[in-house]
Order: sequence, then C-alpha cells, then structure tokens
Amino acid sequence: MNQTVTFRSTHALTQTMAYYAAFIALGLTTASLGPTLLGLSKQTGSELSQISFLFTARALGYLVGSFIGGRLYDRLPGHRTMAAAVLAIAVALAFTPTAPLLWLLTVVLLAIGFMEGVVDVGGNTLIVWVHRERVAPYMNGLHTFFAVGAFLSPVLITQAILLLGSFGWGYWLLALLLLPVAILLFPLPSPQPIVEHAEHARVRPQLRVLWLFCVQFMLVAGAESSFGGWIFTYAVKSGLADETTAGYVNAAFWGAFLLARIASIPLAARVRPRVIMSVDLTLALLSLAVLFVLPNSNVALWLGTALFGIGIASAFPTLITFAGRHIVITGAVTGWFFVGASLGGMIVPWLIGQVFETAGPTVMLLILSGALALAFVVFGVILTLTRK
Repeated sequence: MNQTVTFRSTHALTQTMAYYAAFIALGLTTASLGPTLLGLSKQTGSELSQISFLFTARALGYLVGSFIGGRLYDRLPGHRTMAAAVLAIAVALAFTPTAPLLWLLTVVLLAIGFMEGVVDVGGNTLIVWVHRERVAPYMNGLHTFFAVGAFLSPVLITQAILLLGSFGWGYWLLALLLLPVAILLFPLPSPQPIVEHAEHARVRPQLRVLWLFCVQFMLVAGAESSFGGWIFTYAVKSGLADETTAGYVNAAFWGAFLLARIASIPLAARVRPRVIMSVDLTLALLSLAVLFVLPNSNVALWLGTALFGIGIASAFPTLITFAGRHIVITGAVTGWFFVGASLGGMIVPWLIGQVFETAGPTVMLLILSGALALAFVVFGVILTLTRK
C-alpha cells in the first residue's frame, strides 16, 4: 500500500514538473512580443496603430485554441496534445523574425496564439486533474513558472539585441529552448479526467455564473497582457527610457510578477481566494495611480511597473482556484475561461494601440484603470451569487 502511494506521489510530481516546464515555455512565448514590437514595426514597415493588430491576431488565435483545446483534452491524451502544441510554437517563433510583411506576420502570430491557448488550457486543466481538491498551491506554482519564462523572455531578447544586433536571435533562442519541453511531455502518461466526457451534462455550471467568470477572466487577462505588452512602448514614447532601458523596465514588470507569484504559493494554501483577489486588484489600481500622478518620473515608472506586476501576478491563478470551488473543472469549462481571457488579450491591447499615438501614452493607464475597476464590480457580483 505504501509503495502504491509513493508511486502515485512520484508520478504526480513528475507530471507537475512537466507542466511547470511547459509554462516556462509559455511565458517565454507570451512576453516576447512586447520588447520586439518596435522592431517588428520596422521589419514590416508598419505604424504602431497597425502593428498593434498583432495583439489582436494572437488573442484571436488564443481564443480559438482555448475553445478547441478544452475539448481536445476531454477526448485525447493530454500530454501528447500539449507536446504537439509546444513544438508548433517553437516552429512559429523561429519564423517570426523572417516575415517581411505585416499580413504574413499576422498569420504567424495567429498560429502562435492558437497553440498558446492549447498549452494554457492544458496546463490549467491537467494540473487540476492530478491534484484535485489540493490544487491551490500547485496552481499558483504553475503560474509562477509562467512568470519565470515571462521574466526571462525580455532579458534574453534585450541581450540578443545588445550582443548580436538583432532581436531575431532572441526569437531563435526561445524556439530552441522550447524543444526539450515537447520532448519531456510526449512520453508521459496523461492523468484521468475528473469526470468522464459522457457525464459532462450532469455537472454543467449555471450559465450566469460561468459567463461572469468568463468576463472576469477577460478583464484580468486583458489588463495583464496589455501592461506586459505595452509598458516597453509606453516607457520609450513617454521619453523616460531608451529601447535598452525600456527592455529592462519590461523585465522588471515580469520580475516583480515572478516574485509575487512565488510568494503566492504558500499564501494560496492559507488565505481565501476571495481575499487574495481583492488585494490583487487594489494593488494593481494603486500602481496605475502612481504612474498617472507622476508621469514624468523615472522612479514612478519603475515603482509603478513593479507594483503592477506584484498586484496582477496572482489574480489569474487565484481566479481559477476560486472558480474550482464553485464549478466542476472539465476541459470544456476551462476552455470557456480561456476564451474570456483571450477576448481580454484581444480587445484591451488593441484598444490601447488604436489611440496610443493620437491620445498619448497616458491613455494606456486610463484604459487599464477602467478594466480593473470593472473587474472589481464583476467580482463583487460573483461573490454575491456564489454565497447564495
């Protein structure tokens, strides 16, 4: 009996480590667009208002990948599905700095977004299936490793620019780093779903609760991806940093994001998700106030960036954990959550891009503040309904 328990524990640990590796890869991919946005603009001869459509394309792909991916994990071996998606991302990343036309680059980002959605849904679903009711600290750990990749991505790209004179080498390095992850995942036995596919109709959540969670994921993910994607350009266009320094400001966001997610692992086992979520949104709004009140201060830029990273870091995994206490997490349900998240990643960064050059960099802060204020309201409604 003890040997069986030990085997299951070791197997669960191996699976968890594989998901963590996949989320490092996901973080490397997700954070690569922000510090290369100006370079890709020059590569394709596009204006910022045009190149910002890359956020929309990737988010649209992510939306479709989340929707389809959730159903794939309910039907196919999860680890092989995730391995194939990671491998496809590596190929697309390698092609990104060679695309000379905006429409071609848009297709590449659409494909990357699709595979990101498949990987993201897979990690968040499979880790719940492995750890069940004890998933909270493991879930925060999963998203902490995403932050590791997201922190390293702008650093690696900035170093590639400094040492080799081209951000393309950064993309090729990221593609190379993803290959071992696909090799690790492919042979691992996949976990069993919480409920069989035939039983899904019995555990369907109330639609209004599901849609409210989707809206909350949209707002939180939209704020997170927008800040990470636009802070580099904000710092440059505000005159507060050159491109090299802005790359490190971008890395500071992901570094603070990483440290906050590490700190959230023990907190998730001790503090209620509703409390963590409320504190996260408050800190994120406070950071935007710092940037807005002191728009010409380098200190405020670094402080506000770090504070936003701390505030938004654990909001997404905490929301998943909170949802899991009120909804049975199937692949399809997780897929809907990430459809909401992808809509946020599509709409909010695109909206910033449409008005950034005409209204000025400060408009980024105003749009993000509005999204987070609305997130507060939606979360309050969710709390009211789930208590009933």
